[in-house]
Amino acid sequence: MALWGGRFEKGVDAFTQEFGASLEVDKAMASQDIAGSRAHARMLAEQGIISGEDQAAIDEGLQRIAQRIEDGSFIWDVNDEDVHMAVEGELTREIGTPGARLHTGRSRNDQVACDLRLLAKDLCNHLIQGNIALRRVLLDAAEKNLDVVMPGYTHLQHAQPVLLGHHLLAYFWMFSRDFTRLVAAQTAADANPLGAAALAGTTYPLDRKRTSKLLGFSRTIPNSMDAVSDRDYLLDLEYACSVSMMHLSRLCEEIVLWSTTEFGFITLSDSYATGSSIMPQKKNPDFAELTRGKTGRVYGDLIALLTTMKSLPLAYNKDLQECKEGPLDAAHTLSDCMEIAAGMIETMTVHPDVMLAQAKTGFTAATDVADYLAKKGMPFRDAHRVVGELVLYCEKHGKGLEDLTLEEFQAASPLFEADIVKDLDPAGIANARVTYGGTGHDAVVEQLAEARALLEKESEKPE
Repeated sequence: MALWGGRFEKGVDAFTQEFGASLEVDKAMASQDIAGSRAHARMLAEQGIISGEDQAAIDEGLQRIAQRIEDGSFIWDVNDEDVHMAVEGELTREIGTPGARLHTGRSRNDQVACDLRLLAKDLCNHLIQGNIALRRVLLDAAEKNLDVVMPGYTHLQHAQPVLLGHHLLAYFWMFSRDFTRLVAAQTAADANPLGAAALAGTTYPLDRKRTSKLLGFSRTIPNSMDAVSDRDYLLDLEYACSVSMMHLSRLCEEIVLWSTTEFGFITLSDSYATGSSIMPQKKNPDFAELTRGKTGRVYGDLIALLTTMKSLPLAYNKDLQECKEGPLDAAHTLSDCMEIAAGMIETMTVHPDVMLAQAKTGFTAATDVADYLAKKGMPFRDAHRVVGELVLYCEKHGKGLEDLTLEEFQAASPLFEADIVKDLDPAGIANARVTYGGTGHDAVVEQLAEARALLEKESEKPE
């Protein structure tokens, strides 16, 4: 009979038992469950609610169970609903009466909330380290390819020349914001619900702040009903994962494009590509595509939990059992995808000559030619029109701006002089953007230093 079966004359049938169980998912938080139980038992003993002998027996028994779970020798009972019942049941079988005292002053409602918060903190910490590793790879790649000139795009059309280092740093800053979101999710999870019991607290003189300290929580949740029913911190985690996956998907979309024959900007390492079962020549960016595709499942995890939570009255409801699998899936998916993305960036071969050649096409110098006229005194809107007419002239005559003679330039405006040719070099165009945050060499060097300092600060272990 289940540990809660005293009020029932009959047990549930096999299908109902299976339908209501969460043991397979719960196994992921076995270590957190045992940590919470050890802290709870220690607090009970310190408060005089159970004896020191009982607490010692509980602690030793839980440590033995934890070791067996870790080494794979623990036998999970399929009749147990969840990890809490599995661990407590085994503990009681091993040590007898003291094990039956472990649950004093505690409900599975605050117990699972505690487990989930500890798990969320651990998941966030793992993802934070993965985020730092990915950003370090991006930073190194940006530094290595600092002066490689490539076309910058808007609407996927050639816009202005930029430095590849600058382009890669844009992703560094995206993932820096993801770091901030992950830290915020970890902070949201860092609160102790233990002692809230089922929903209303308990008559036992528990010291909730003591369990907070023992478990490393920075604060104790002040409302027992909120403590057992809140899953906002999991939403925060899944949202952080979703945004980070969106950023990874954008990066992987560019990797897919850049590795095509049409672009030819990069060649992926053989370790991050696959072939075709029928076409011998193929080298497919499957892992970039898979990362892009996995974004949808992480979005789904977030939407699923939002939908589960949207109509729940206070306090605990069985619906909340459905809140475990999504965060685990989202976190594991993001972790894997960050590792894949870092590997692709670190091992890809960049083709600077191809990038530079493309930077010279598509009239990417047009804005600088307009700026040239504006600096000569022409109102920018008039300069914009003049250069637009020049582009139209080039298209009709099959030329680029760099192919025009001085006479052709002066036919459009007498303000053009011989030095206009200097403003048509892609590297010169890119490096002229010296404003803070711009794509010019000096500006990117400054940006690299700022990014490196931020990464080193965020990589430091807290005291």
